[in-house]
Amino acid sequence: MSYFNYYNMNLSIEPSTRQNDHFENVFIAEEDLQDRTWINCEFIRCNFQGSDLSGNNFIECHFTDCDFTQTKLNGTGFREVVFSNCKIDDVNFSVCNPFIFSFSFTECVLDHADFHETNMNKTSFKNCSLIGTNFEETDLTEAIFENCDLDGARFIDSILEKTDFRTAHNFNIDPTLNRLKRSKFSGSNLIGLLQRYKLDVEYN
Repeated sequence: MSYFNYYNMNLSIEPSTRQNDHFENVFIAEEDLQDRTWINCEFIRCNFQGSDLSGNNFIECHFTDCDFTQTKLNGTGFREVVFSNCKIDDVNFSVCNPFIFSFSFTECVLDHADFHETNMNKTSFKNCSLIGTNFEETDLTEAIFENCDLDGARFIDSILEKTDFRTAHNFNIDPTLNRLKRSKFSGSNLIGLLQRYKLDVEYN
């Protein structure tokens, strides 16, 4: 594996395919890095804020402490990609390549991200902030929301079958507007399914 640690490294002039490389502290905000392939690469404390990563393919890559705020992902593919402690605010995943679309998120901020009409079955979200995130018409079959904040997240016509919400909080899911067969909840967060009824629930 090659290691790169340049704060102002210009990846736009690098080879279009990189494999088994390690990038650390690379600042590439607001750069055009379209139509590139990254295989088994590791990115640590890299800044992609405002960058255009359209047409890129990330295969088995790992991002740690990276900033993707408002990054453009038109046609971008992610296959078995891991995001850890990343800031991914206001990012539209609904325009990604739907045929290369699998990842997991741990301790990430995904506020106001858009997953509309995507297939996210078995996706794992752990200790993530998903405030205002759009999951309308999203397939979240067997997805896991472990200790996630879903305040204001939108679930309409979503497939939530076998989805695990047992430790999630602040969600508002209308059972009449979503598919919830065998989805998992805890007794303490069932109120998130009843808000449309405006009930006054007391906890003893």
